[in-house]
Amino acid sequence: MMRYLAPYQTGLWLAEYLDIRCQLCRTYRSVPQPQLAHAYSSQDVESRGDAATQFLPSRPSLIAKYRQRFNSGLLCKHCHHSITWLPKPFTVDIAAGTILPIQAATYYDYPIRQAIRAFKYHENMTKLPLLLHTLRQLPRPHGCHKNNSVIVAMPTTEQRLIKRGFDPVLVLATQLSKHWQIPLWQGVARIDNTVSQQGLTRAERLSNLDNAFALIEKPPVKRLLLFDDVATTGASLQALGQAICSQTMPLTSDESHTTDYYHIRAYALAHGSQF
Repeated sequence: MMRYLAPYQTGLWLAEYLDIRCQLCRTYRSVPQPQLAHAYSSQDVESRGDAATQFLPSRPSLIAKYRQRFNSGLLCKHCHHSITWLPKPFTVDIAAGTILPIQAATYYDYPIRQAIRAFKYHENMTKLPLLLHTLRQLPRPHGCHKNNSVIVAMPTTEQRLIKRGFDPVLVLATQLSKHWQIPLWQGVARIDNTVSQQGLTRAERLSNLDNAFALIEKPPVKRLLLFDDVATTGASLQALGQAICSQTMPLTSDESHTTDYYHIRAYALAHGSQF
């Protein structure tokens, strides 16, 4: 039986494998070379021999063309380099003597800000390829692989899931899971009595997230990679990390309890603003 793809999956597949246009400026990635081939007729080539053919543009093989297509990313070089990637990581405290490093792919500025908002609040799936390109800029965590790590997507509430009809962070985390080849783990639930973090101060965000997360099951591995779409202040990721720390075995540096130690890092599409 054929497996049907969700609309966003179909759109990603088309953008990834068939669409040759930049997902930001929507221009063709590679400007065609001057059509020198038409400047030489077949009679010219025959009359000039091999000396003429050396000036003709070589036609890449189908395999070479697709290899170049897959390695080029979803943005043209100009658009890719117009965005500032990988701002300096920042840290938040999640337990006594334990900090959570947070690495974002870029800043929460144009054009990523508009793409995230359109995808998250208006279900604009045309922005997903740009966000996928952004995800791929995140550095793969050193020493993490499918057997010792899991990705923990920022959970949403049932109320927001019903309102939006989909979970944007989970969609993005699924793509990150495929890119890093590290499985998702959905062992944390979000309590419904919290409000949106948008527009709140850092103190209000932290207060709003008190007891917002509950572990459904114990993490299956010791390396946990938290993920959220936007880390404005890091309050949500901090609260999630605190919940995992407080509801699992206590973190300790004592050698006799090294098996109880969880390595937790956090990642996001965007953070703050450089302006």
